[in-house]
Amino acid sequence: MAVRMKTRWHRSRRSRRNIEGSSREKTLADLGSLVAINIWKLAEETYRRMLTDEFKILSDEQQLGMFKEFIAFQIPIVDRMAYGHYDDDKRAELIQGVAKSLVENMHNNATEILGPGDHGSEFIALLNQRMSEYAQCPFDAREGPGFGFRRLLGAKISDLLATTDNKWVIEHVAEVEAPELIKQIQRLTRGTLGLPRA
Repeated sequence: MAVRMKTRWHRSRRSRRNIEGSSREKTLADLGSLVAINIWKLAEETYRRMLTDEFKILSDEQQLGMFKEFIAFQIPIVDRMAYGHYDDDKRAELIQGVAKSLVENMHNNATEILGPGDHGSEFIALLNQRMSEYAQCPFDAREGPGFGFRRLLGAKISDLLATTDNKWVIEHVAEVEAPELIKQIQRLTRGTLGLPRA
C-alpha cells in the first residue's frame, strides 16, 4: 500500500507559532487527531484499490458508505491496541480524539457530496454500532484482530454493494483488503503512540 502516513509532528522553521506548536507536549486528543488523519488516508487508499480491482460502485452513497465502514473497522483496532497501555479514561480520551476528527471530516465530505444533512450524527451512530459489533470479535494482543473482524468488514461492504453485480465481495475484503488495513493501522498506532510490538 503506497500511503504516506504521518506518525509525528514536523518541526517547522517557518513561523514562531509552528515552532512552539511542534515543541509542546502532545495531548491524547492531539495524538487521536493524528491517528484520524491516517485512518482517513488508509480508508481512501482501500477504496481506490477496490475500484482498481473493478468492483462496481454505483452511487455516492455507496462510496461514502464504504469510507465509513473502512474507518469504523480501524477505530476498534486502535482502541484494542491501546488497551493495557492506557487506563480507561485516557483510552477514552484518545478514541474520542480520533472519532471527533473523523466525524468532522465525514460531515464536511458528506455535505459536499450529498448536500445538507445531519451527517455527523449519523456517522457517530454508525461508529458506536460498529464499536459494539467489533467488540464481539476476537482480538489477540500479539496477532491482532481475528478472522471475525475481517469477515464482519467484508459483510458490511457486501451489504453496501448488494445492488451491484459484484461477486466475492466478502471474500475479497476479508482476505485481501482487511489484512492490509490491519497491518497498516497497527504500524501507524504503534508509531504514533509509541507502543511496543507485542
